[in-house]
Amino acid sequence: MRKTVIALCLIFELQVSAQQEVVKSVEEVVKAVNDTTRTKGWVKKGNISFLFNQSTFENWVAGGENNISGNLGLNYDFNYKSDDWSWDNKIIASYGLVKTKNSEFEKKTDDRFEFNSLAGKKAGGYWYYSAFLNFRTQFTKGFIYGTDENGKEIRDEYTNLFSPAYLTFGPGMMWKKRDDLKFNLAPLSSKITFVNKDFTLPEAAYFGVDEGKSMRYELGFYAAGYYKFKLFDNVSAENILSLYSNYLEDPQNVDVDYQLNIVMTINKFLSTNLSFQTIYDDNAFRGLQTRQVLGVGINYGF
Repeated sequence: MRKTVIALCLIFELQVSAQQEVVKSVEEVVKAVNDTTRTKGWVKKGNISFLFNQSTFENWVAGGENNISGNLGLNYDFNYKSDDWSWDNKIIASYGLVKTKNSEFEKKTDDRFEFNSLAGKKAGGYWYYSAFLNFRTQFTKGFIYGTDENGKEIRDEYTNLFSPAYLTFGPGMMWKKRDDLKFNLAPLSSKITFVNKDFTLPEAAYFGVDEGKSMRYELGFYAAGYYKFKLFDNVSAENILSLYSNYLEDPQNVDVDYQLNIVMTINKFLSTNLSFQTIYDDNAFRGLQTRQVLGVGINYGF
């Protein structure tokens, strides 16, 4: 009996070992097939969304204010891939306005343009020698709102196209497992802040730029990560994170920019979109900046 049990155990162990070898062989074949069928050259894809909202009230005792708003967004990728090279490019742009009945002005709900470019040459495994460029600005004027002595709403221009604008670039190392999972480390990165010198303030209070000047230069450490995955079959979540520490001034004050874009596809043309962004940059504002846009709208992929 004991010999029989031992023999059965040996047979089972041999079967398990054989199955493991088969699984390993299958995984190697699948990996080889994926490597040979992986798309090379340029791959382009994008998404345009339009969110619209309207509320009207008449004799509504619970209260409310008539308003109308709209938001137009673009998320576009154009990436190049070969055996040794990887070049990923992304454009994110959005603009939105809201007009309420009792406000003197229409106001922005969103306004941004961002371009990211990350090139890499294979170093070994999932690692690449890399170079990156990031550019950010807005499309139209931004205002600070208040009231005059009569209680009438007024506004003062505070920002505009290229005021501010941020350009960050430098060499580094990239870890990239696939297009939707990667991070980049760049320990010697330059960051340039551009502004309209007519807006600058004493003590570099306008985005860190000295009064009367139109730009500010920083040298520091830049880290960025990108992760996109499916929550469900029709719901995708895109995470974009960047960190920057300026060696030349207050390196402990790390700039943070995190974006979360969730898209729930209803059908080919309708979707629910959630965009959330939080920024910490003590040169712009000593605290967290947050932005959130949520709505159901027209969605077109191309």
